[in-house]
Amino acid sequence: MTTLSYEGQQFMLQGKPTLLISGAAHYFRIVPEYWTDRLRKVKAMGCNCVETYIAWNVHEPREGQFNFKGMADIAEFVRIAEREGLYVIVRPSPYICAEWEFGGLPAWLLKEDMRLRCSDPRFLEKVSAYYDALLPQLKPLLATAGGPIIAVQIENEYGSYGNDQAYLQALRGMLVERGIDVLLFTSDGPSDDMLQGGMADGVLATVNFGSRPKDAFDKLKQYQSDAPLMCMEYWNGWFDHWFEEHHTRSAEDAAQVLDEMLGMGASVNFYMLHGGTNFGFGSGANHGGRFEPTVTSYDYDSAISEAGDITPKYRLFREVIGKYVSLPEGDLPENTPKRAYGEVPVNRAVKLFDTLASMTDVKMSICPEPMEMYDQNHGFILYSTQVSGPRTECTLTIQDVHDRAHVFLDQKLIGIVERWDPQKLVVTIPEGGARLDIFVENMGRVNYGSELYDRKGITHGVRLNGQFLFHWEVRSLELENLNGLQFRTADSGLEGEQPAFYEATLSIQEQPQDTFLRLDGWKKGVVFVNGFNLGRYWEVGPQQTLYVPAPILRQGENQIVVFELHTPGDKLTFEAVPSL
Repeated sequence: MTTLSYEGQQFMLQGKPTLLISGAAHYFRIVPEYWTDRLRKVKAMGCNCVETYIAWNVHEPREGQFNFKGMADIAEFVRIAEREGLYVIVRPSPYICAEWEFGGLPAWLLKEDMRLRCSDPRFLEKVSAYYDALLPQLKPLLATAGGPIIAVQIENEYGSYGNDQAYLQALRGMLVERGIDVLLFTSDGPSDDMLQGGMADGVLATVNFGSRPKDAFDKLKQYQSDAPLMCMEYWNGWFDHWFEEHHTRSAEDAAQVLDEMLGMGASVNFYMLHGGTNFGFGSGANHGGRFEPTVTSYDYDSAISEAGDITPKYRLFREVIGKYVSLPEGDLPENTPKRAYGEVPVNRAVKLFDTLASMTDVKMSICPEPMEMYDQNHGFILYSTQVSGPRTECTLTIQDVHDRAHVFLDQKLIGIVERWDPQKLVVTIPEGGARLDIFVENMGRVNYGSELYDRKGITHGVRLNGQFLFHWEVRSLELENLNGLQFRTADSGLEGEQPAFYEATLSIQEQPQDTFLRLDGWKKGVVFVNGFNLGRYWEVGPQQTLYVPAPILRQGENQIVVFELHTPGDKLTFEAVPSL
């Protein structure tokens, strides 16, 4: 039995002083067929440990309905890490941030009026039920049971959010009561307020930062003088929002800071070592005065790229690590092969309004409510009502749209209202009245900070001039699958710019290889490959290609479905290199 403990400022494993060199890789951002490849590369860089968050919304997408299969099979990910010779740090905190949808919290929490991330009994009751399902997956894999899990986090960067010590102790108690008897820890920014708010009695404190390690550790030592120094998140890269430039960090600079840390005898966890992909609707958002949604790629400028490639940063990190510990012998693992499959034409299409009835059910609602009130987590929602006329030059106001709304009058687009640009539209209603449709896109719930309560759709009603509009038909288009999608060959005659589904076929004769989908000429939408949701694309960038892992492809014909919100391009292009 190998357990992690500490004596003074030294971690101990099997009674021997140990330097933890860990790398973050999230199972829910990697297709399972590649877990072994990525973990093997973590080990080959010189790490003795891998760290992963555990995302609550991955495992309990609907209250009481649990999923631990496929990409959600956390136990199998841990077992593979053990086979590759790695210890494991898990962070099952109810909240994880991670630039992940709602910081890992399930959207259904927003249906109730409860306080999150505090000792509100209603929230703790939900966490407790989740832990009753999750922790039996982990308990047999604890180091105390002969497994590889040596440490577990109780909450994540809590000092950046609150100071409820009763909450932290409640979480600690939940873990201990359910048999989690390995080292427990917290992680916070290295500042007075964050450490005072986020540290918990009886729990090891660690800190997160990207530079100036001496300053960070000096601050930690003011609060915890007789314990090991560990950077639980060494930010050696960064993530991207739409509209921004792609973030990179010099490999030389990142390696120098790593050298400083290890030279101080501190342990480290690279955040990220392999970022992976926010497949589907996994991307979160930030809100620092303005809503900033995160792109689909979570490459993070990591040492192991989004597609699993070893980078120059990886090699420099490995050189530094080799100064402090023995590196694994043998050649480095090879990168997965990439393939440019070229251009693929669009075969068939259907406009949203022509397939809506077969894909959705209608709910009647007095007021337009947020998605969560209709038990909807992700995707799109359509609100429809009949407006009497005549009315000339009325001002249409949506209070408030989360996050981006296409507004139609008699199925003709009259404008787009965005959360970050909440314009009012001027509309004229003819004498016989008109049908008003508002199609709202959820672009990812806020994952960090004071705007965490981020309900989606229309949150406070719709007004025409000063008059609230009542009695709506509501359709949820969650796109968990494409059931009911009916392509047509003939044009329906709907006017102007219309959201629509487009189908293409990619033929592959040999064993499929990784590739990257470029959508030049397309505007904004979501792509499915053989029913697998690759994620969002948007012409505003910075990301211009979507990563397509080989395991979701097959020999023969592959169905590509693009849900384009504006106007389509005339082809799809599969390339061998990414454009981030």
